[in-house]
Parts: sequence; structure tokens; C-alpha cells
Amino acid sequence: MFQRSKKCFLLIAGSLAVAAAQAQIFPGYHTSQYAGIHAVPFNPASAAGSRYRWDVNIVGADVRAGNTYYKVDKAALLSSDTLRKFADYFPDTSATRRQYGWGSADLMLPSGLYAIDERQSVAFTWRLRGAANGGGMETSTANFFAVNYPDPRYFDRTIAEKYTAAFGHSWNEFGLSYARVIKDYGDHRWKAGITLKYLAGQAAGYAVGRDGAFVYNDDGSVDINSGKAAYAWNEELSTVEDNDWMSLYSPFQNPGIGADIGIIYEWRPDSDGFGSRYEDGTWNPDADTWKARFGISIVDIGGISYQKAATSADLNLVAEHLDRRLLNRQRGETIDQYAQRVSGYFTREETDDRFFMNLPTSVNLMGDYNFNDRFFISASATIGLLSGTTNDNKTHALTQLLITPRYETRHIGAYVPISVNRFGQADAGLGLRLGPLVLGSATLFSNLARSRVDHADAFVALRVIPIRFSKWSWDKGGDGIFRKRKNNLGCPPM
Repeated sequence: MFQRSKKCFLLIAGSLAVAAAQAQIFPGYHTSQYAGIHAVPFNPASAAGSRYRWDVNIVGADVRAGNTYYKVDKAALLSSDTLRKFADYFPDTSATRRQYGWGSADLMLPSGLYAIDERQSVAFTWRLRGAANGGGMETSTANFFAVNYPDPRYFDRTIAEKYTAAFGHSWNEFGLSYARVIKDYGDHRWKAGITLKYLAGQAAGYAVGRDGAFVYNDDGSVDINSGKAAYAWNEELSTVEDNDWMSLYSPFQNPGIGADIGIIYEWRPDSDGFGSRYEDGTWNPDADTWKARFGISIVDIGGISYQKAATSADLNLVAEHLDRRLLNRQRGETIDQYAQRVSGYFTREETDDRFFMNLPTSVNLMGDYNFNDRFFISASATIGLLSGTTNDNKTHALTQLLITPRYETRHIGAYVPISVNRFGQADAGLGLRLGPLVLGSATLFSNLARSRVDHADAFVALRVIPIRFSKWSWDKGGDGIFRKRKNNLGCPPM
């Protein structure tokens, strides 16, 4: 009986479909005007015209995992130490699609936003991020390996796969952002922002198979008629001993450069030329006086160069009557030892001694409508730009659409994110902002309603924000009662 520990199962979520990075951290809450520093990774322009004079994140985390092939019985996750196939978890053996999975971990460490004035802000973010992506295997091939391997029904039949891949990447990221209002005329306001990032690579690897065709023979051998394979990981991974993965962490190794850029348009038909009237001690209440706003950003541009481990290889996989048991990892064999041994069965091809791992570059879109200063509805989308099959050295974002009704006041907020991803999986969740605490899950309601789950997420953050400034504390002279618009010569017309 095939068994796995719960923790391992949740981490890998299917042996044939690895994870995909997420660009929308803190889903639903990330488009709020109160998100402050937490909105900067989605669109750096959001820092301009900030609702807060300053905003400090103490610690925040966003984690998620899932797949399209396996579903797990929720009761089994709580009642036993092992998971049994077709009793506790169930492969989707009848699917006609290719199989994939997704997951990410984003830890935001001490970070802060500071508003220089009402028009411009700077921000610093420190994030430790991990992402992986892959899949692309036909369901029939996944069934062969995962259900009853080796299944005699597949003997003497050609099994072909055009493309199957797995990628993983973790890195440290220091970001410095600048955002400002670039145009403010009548009812229209434009904001732009940029984040420049110093990256430090911690771990990276990939394994890609292309144009494979093989036949399993009933005598225990396999004939590989065509196929190419390439695999590599950074040399630091080969130095890990006794699974001490934390020994890999260094905030300055394997340096790289990254960037985010964004722009936001705000429609402000109700301001009538008046701006920030300081009636409640809030330093910038004008931040909320838009009726609708729209944004676009490109995030995670760039990447990191790594030295390949000595056991990395590009292989021509053609072979005849190869004992299939030789392709299994042996007891006590490390990954390096296994890769070195298996590569000896095939023809090595020339390869570079370094590889460049791209960040999960994506386009983020956002639209937000203000009903009455407390009730809002937003729509946001993330479009992964590197999900194709031409580049082997990458991680990519999961394409998804998110619609979020929300209720906001200065100190509390409630968010109901409703999402659908590129695999057609629909979810509804809940997010809460309670003073300095933010927590939630974009899959909470949908997973509570399901008896079996194949994906889940959660986020939490603790921040420090100004509760209240003294009245008239900002800009006591000149335009302290109202902001003169560029199309006004003096007071707004009566």
C-alpha cells in the first residue's frame, strides 16, 4: 500500500505536477486603499498618495499549495498519520487534460512605507520567497507512474510526452520603491511607481524532458526511442548535509537584480476641486476621494545567475533494453549520487556551466469601484508571462482572476475574494483586517464546503500603523484647508 506522511503530501501535492508561483499575495486585501506596504508588491504605484503617513510591516506570510491530479479527504488529514491511495487521497484518473500543480511561500520580513508628502512616498521591502512550477504530463502517463506502477496494461505500448518540466527557486529580496502622483487635473489623477530589487539566490533547480517516447517491455526493460532531458541545480545545494536547509541561507550570495513598475489612474468626480480637509486628524484623507481606479503593473522582472552543480547534465535519452530498475533511486542514495549514476546510462551533450533563473514575471491588472466610502468592489488579474515551454530556467506565476467585495473603515476591513484560475478552479474566501492584524484565506469558504480538497492557501500579517495624528498636523500653511487643483486659479468656483 502506497503511503505518505501528511506533511510530505501537502508539500509535494502530487509527484508529477509541481508548484506555480503566485503574484497576488494577501488576495482580496492587496487592492485595498488601507493595504499600504502590503500593496506595494502588487503595484508599486499604490504607495503614492498613501492613506498612512507611515506603515511598518513587522512580519507577514502568504503560503499556498495545490494540484490538478490529487484530491485529499479532509477527514483523513485530521485522523491519521499516513494517507492511503483511493482511501484518503484520490487521483483524477479519468481527466483528459494535462496535469499541473501550484504553490508558493512569501515571507515579508520587517518592511516600511513613508510618505514624503501627499504626492510621493518611498518604501522598503524585505521578502524571503520560494516558488516552483511545472507539470505538463498527460493524465494517462501520470496514471501509469502513480496508480499501479508498472501497470501491465501499458506494456509494449509507446508512451509519448511532448514536454514535462519541474522548476524550483528560492531567493532573498530587498526592494526600494519610489511612487508619486505624476498628473493631477480636475477629476483625474495618475500615479506611477517603481521598485528596484537586490536579489540573493538561495536555491534553484530545473528538470525538463522534451519529445520523449518510450516502451515498457514485459521482460522488465524499457526502450527509449527518443527524448532529451536537462537538469541542473546550483552548487550550494550539493553542500547541504543532514537536510540542514537553513544552512543555505545568506542574504548576499548569488546576487541579481529585479524590478517592478506600475501605474494607477484614479477618477475623482466628487472632489469639486477641494482636497484634504483635516476634520478628523487624518493626515491625508484625500487618499480616499476616488470613485473608481484602474492599475497595471509588471512585477518580478529580472533573475539570478547560478553556478551549476557538477552533477548537472543535458542528456540524449535514446537507449535500448535498459533495465528499468536502474532508473529507480536506490536506498541511501543522495540526489547527487543518483543523478551521477543515471546520467551514465545515456549520452551526455554539451552544456554551459552556469544557468540564469528568471523570476516569475507577470502582469497585474486592477480595477476598483467605491460605492460609498465604506463598500467597495475590486477586480484584479495576474497573467503569468513565462508559462510557455521555450525557456527551461524560470518560475512562472499562476494566471488567475479575482473579484472582491469589501467593507472598509479606518481600523477594520472585511474582504470576500472570489477567484478562478487558469485550470478552472473556482474559490471563495475571507480576509479580515483588525487594526494591526491581517489574516485570511482565498479558499476558506470553498474548502469548508468540499469533502475533498486539492488546493488551499492562508495569509497573515502583523503591522504597525499610525492610529491618529493631531488635527492640522500636516501642511498648516497655504493649502491646508483645501488643495488647489491645477485647473483652478484660486478657490474652486461656486
